[in-house]
Order: sequence, then structure tokens, then C-alpha cells
Amino acid sequence: MALSDLFYPDNPKRRQELIHLHQELLNCMSINFCATNELAGVLNEHLGCTITYIQMRESSTVKENCDIIIRAMTEIQHQVQKIDSDMKEKLEPVLYQKLYDIKEPELEKIAIAHKVFSIVLGEATSTAGMVAIKLLGSNLITLTVSKLVSLLAQIGASVLGGISITILGLGIEMILHAILGAVERNQLLEAVRSYEKHLAEFKAASEKYQRAIREVTSLVRQQVQ
Repeated sequence: MALSDLFYPDNPKRRQELIHLHQELLNCMSINFCATNELAGVLNEHLGCTITYIQMRESSTVKENCDIIIRAMTEIQHQVQKIDSDMKEKLEPVLYQKLYDIKEPELEKIAIAHKVFSIVLGEATSTAGMVAIKLLGSNLITLTVSKLVSLLAQIGASVLGGISITILGLGIEMILHAILGAVERNQLLEAVRSYEKHLAEFKAASEKYQRAIREVTSLVRQQVQ
């Protein structure tokens, strides 16, 4: 038994909590990598984008993997902004405003967007207009992605950022050493609370992000069928 455990008998329980929280964080990040690639695939196939697919790097730290997702999400934001610019440039002001008018029929918006992509791309898939309207008309980019990018940046900048994502294959003591670094064992509770706070916010934002992407991809699948 570690000497600090004599003074802090809850430490063994907190160690397990810390390891569990770290695993949850990595699982959540892994799902976000997959969801981001799924959205990139839709944009590439139907809207003529060239977004690079991303992969979680097991030999890298949490921060480095956060940075990978942030770069991909930023590229998605830029692509959606470009789509909006193309719409604004190619359409008459009245038609452009219709795209954002909640009172306008969805089918009419899709038809307008499809015409623009047919001009921009030379030809467009039957789902191009639908995907564009879904992205432009939802809060996927304006709110969901921005929130997640902000949280990823916070996690990367925190004490969690320097932790390697491969440590879960190690023994418990080595895991704790990697997670806590110079943090004293009697600060386990503080570390657990910090992890819990970051993870709760990150999971909530991730679920919204993944749900928004599923809405887009499910529409594409329905259209194909």
C-alpha cells in the first residue's frame, strides 16, 4: 500500500475512477473521429469537397489527437461557409434569402440549392441540394461544431492534454503516473473532479454533434434507397 493511502483511504477508489474517466474520454474521442469522417465523406461525395479523413493516433497525446479533430472540424466549417458563399454569389438576393426562410417549403429550398451545385460542379448528385440545405439550415456548423472545437481546445490545454492515449494497456500504477505526472497522490480527488467536469461537457457536446451528423447521413441513405 502506498504511504499516501494510509492518510487518504479513498485513494484506491479514486484511482479506479480516474482510469474509468480516461477510458470514457478516449471512447468519446474515438466516436467523434468516426463521426467527423462520416460527415467528411458526405461532403466529399455530394458537394465536391476534398476534406481529408482523420485517424486517431495511438502513439500521440490527448492534446495532439484533439488538434487533429479540431483541424478537421475547422476545414468542415470553411467548406460550409464556402457553400454559403457560392449560394450567395450564384443566386438572386430573393432566392438566397429563401434558403434561410423557415416559412419556405423544404423541397423548394433543395431545388434551388441543387441548381447552384449543378452550375458549380458541372453536375450534382440528386442529394446535393438536400445535404446543402440540411447543413446551412441547421445549427450543426454554427453551434454544435463550434462548441465541440472549444471544448477540445480546453481539454488539450488542460493537464489531460499531455497524457498518451495508449496508457490503458499498462498497469494501474503506470497509468496513474502517466495521468497525474507531478501531481501528488493526495490530489487524486482534485484530478477526478477535473476529469469529470471536462468529460461531462465533452460528452454532451459530442452527443449533439453525432446526432446532427446522423440526421444528415440518414437523409442521404434514404435518398439512395
